[in-house]
Amino acid sequence: MLVPRLLLAILCCSAATSCATLEFTRDTESSGTFEATGKAFTLLSVDFPTGAMIQARENVSDANLPNMKVTYARVVPDWGGFNWVLDIISFRYAKLEGTWGFVEK
Repeated sequence: MLVPRLLLAILCCSAATSCATLEFTRDTESSGTFEATGKAFTLLSVDFPTGAMIQARENVSDANLPNMKVTYARVVPDWGGFNWVLDIISFRYAKLEGTWGFVEK
């Protein structure tokens, strides 16, 4: 009875974490900033649906804006040399911030 409940809980967690956001702010007509996030559920080193940082980077890349530069990238939690513990079971959140476009001077 415990195994079906555990599998159901894992399925619900993985479905709930398949979230990614992307937000652009225009500073001038041809430039601005962006913020992208991604969430992932990890079970036995397999990320569902994909890695959090991969989701965030794919969303930024799919926007296809010119001259995109990432200025800030962070994955939470990050335990440094002990990240292997998080590969057993965890939730991860990634955030990217950066600029895009050309500023005319």
